[in-house]
Amino acid sequence: MSEHTATPQFGASAIPSLREGARRVTGHWWVLLIAGIAWVGAALVILQFDQASVTTVGVLVGLMFLALGIENLALARLDVPMRWAWALFGVLFLVSAIVCFADPTDTFAGLADMLGFLFLVVGVWWMVRAFLERAISPLWWLGLISGILMTALAFWTSGQFFIEKAYVLLVFAGIWALMQGVITIVRAFEIRAVRDEL
Repeated sequence: MSEHTATPQFGASAIPSLREGARRVTGHWWVLLIAGIAWVGAALVILQFDQASVTTVGVLVGLMFLALGIENLALARLDVPMRWAWALFGVLFLVSAIVCFADPTDTFAGLADMLGFLFLVVGVWWMVRAFLERAISPLWWLGLISGILMTALAFWTSGQFFIEKAYVLLVFAGIWALMQGVITIVRAFEIRAVRDEL
């Protein structure tokens, strides 16, 4: 029996090409790092606003929804588990962005009224995303904890009066951007570690 018939025929070139493809994809880890830094920057800007900048807050919240929608739709194009969930939440975030851009001043008031629901959508998505990434990310629990906290904040916010909701909107939009930034930066360095191992 020859040596060729005794060993499985997986193709010698398949493993190096797969490794090279993964290395090429993970080589773009810095894009997530820049996105995470941008989220943290947005959080710092939002947390410095007062009630006089209602229009600006409406636009910034719209930009946050837009960035999150684009990110989720981009991830839905990759070969990831349950791509439809990434796409669905991406579309929901894009619709939220359009609503914000349509009339930023009224958006602020509307967002303050439905702030609890919006935070609930974000919190549920973060929990779903954490479970989707559990098999590939050792820090999946970070997204799960963020989702649980955001869901708790959603229920708490729903019980507040409108004037308090306006201030809560400013603070929680900043907290949301900050949490998204930290999670994105952590993911960037996880991808960089995978690239270095390859």
